Amino acid sequence: MLAAIWQGPVVRLVPVGMLLLALQRSLFVEITIAGVTIQVVLALAAAAGAAAGSERGAMAGFVLGVMYDMLEGLPIGSTAIPMTLAGTIAGLLAVVVAEPHWWLAMLFTTMGAAVGEIMVPVTRLFIGASDPFEPRLTLIVPVVAIAAGVISPLFVPLARWCLQIRSAEWVAPPREPAL
Repeated sequence: MLAAIWQGPVVRLVPVGMLLLALQRSLFVEITIAGVTIQVVLALAAAAGAAAGSERGAMAGFVLGVMYDMLEGLPIGSTAIPMTLAGTIAGLLAVVVAEPHWWLAMLFTTMGAAVGEIMVPVTRLFIGASDPFEPRLTLIVPVVAIAAGVISPLFVPLARWCLQIRSAEWVAPPREPAL
């Protein structure tokens, strides 16, 4: 069992997630777009779904969300659920093609991040947070989603590396003998 954990994607995902959490808490708090903080951890969760499919995207989103909750001191799951949904939705959209081009992965990451950001106040409502719906939600969701899409050309290969996804190789069909 320990060998499966040691050789699995969590070993790569956790250090990358810790680095992104540190960057989000320090650098990206200062860099805002229209007063909205860019959610790089949510962007990685959605990019993981776009790169690896819904199951691995959900796993990456859950791991990153639990890490985020533990760092922020939030109830466990209040951010893990939206990030899991972001990875799942991006992965479900990526089912359309076997190996999405960069612009399709960007679109899937954008849509997954939008769903994840919309679900943050919904989950906070269920855990009993006072006034979880911010009046600027109509500004926050597009800014976070578009920012996730813009950084997805960097995060999709990073998610592939974290989740140990190899590119599909094309194999020629066997030749039939001449008659």
